[in-house]
Amino acid sequence: MDITELSEADLADDALMREAYELSRRAETLGREGIPFWSLEEFLGAFRAPDPGERQQLFAGREDGDLVAFAVLWSFLLDNTDKAFASIDVDVPARRRGHGRALVERLADVARADGRSLLLADAKLPYADREDHAHRRFAEACDFELSNYEVVRHLALPVPDEQIQGWLDQSAPRHEGYTLETFAHDVPADLIESLCVLLGQLAVDAPTGAVDFEEEVMTPERFAAMLDGVGAMGRARYETVALTPDRQVVAHSTLAVPLGDNTTVFQWGTFVHREHRGHALGLATKATNLRAAQRFRDDLTLVTTQNAETNDHMVDINTTMGFRPVEVSAEFLRRL
Repeated sequence: MDITELSEADLADDALMREAYELSRRAETLGREGIPFWSLEEFLGAFRAPDPGERQQLFAGREDGDLVAFAVLWSFLLDNTDKAFASIDVDVPARRRGHGRALVERLADVARADGRSLLLADAKLPYADREDHAHRRFAEACDFELSNYEVVRHLALPVPDEQIQGWLDQSAPRHEGYTLETFAHDVPADLIESLCVLLGQLAVDAPTGAVDFEEEVMTPERFAAMLDGVGAMGRARYETVALTPDRQVVAHSTLAVPLGDNTTVFQWGTFVHREHRGHALGLATKATNLRAAQRFRDDLTLVTTQNAETNDHMVDINTTMGFRPVEVSAEFLRRL
């Protein structure tokens, strides 16, 4: 197999990127039929609107001119510069020929040459087979070790509005003095700075297994670029925040809501500032945001989320809201 790094011209090639998308879809849904997968528009938007806080490198594996594998390496630029994250897909008919291992070694070489000491990756596994699944055995054969398990959970939509109101009534007595506000895509300028501080703390405070993360550097400029990326993916970003009386953001919940035919909502972060916990702000922001998304689109069918299985507080919130576990996301690390 010949491995080449894709150029900017390759990234702009609709036919090539559609081929990469179809390959990734086949690879990542094998044995997971029925699991939500992002649309072509979301795929293209994600790769064509890069994050200024990360370097993105795409690699194609070809055999006799045919695309048989696709990989991505994201290298953090503003923080956690000892780490890079790898994603590797080998087309189903082309497996068991050493292509996956060759891509792992290529990405490891690139990361090592860039001064990285940790290569991170993940894979979705069924509960019943998470200890001995082929993906885990492959990772361990490539010198990765298990770092953490996150649980993927789904919530069927719509949720009756009276049920959402019940969660809000349950949380309200505990967060007196805070106010909740919801924004579709844009966030008012006076809130951006404290929201960026909060977003940066998530990497430190959320359980991450064997990997220690530094606080993420989230600047207003990077946040604006992230909003552009969400728009390029054909999504609206719904953000509900909890504010102190002096309008500092101390909790938030984010939903990526599709604007096209896709009806699956992606729950991104829900996080409470470490000094403002114990006031049910996680449940309050998450429930308020869900209500806003459902009012925006009444045909949504599912919310998908994931969090560490050791994150008891978030597990409790998800259980309260009716999220059901469907699979695990195994996180791996390789020391370079």
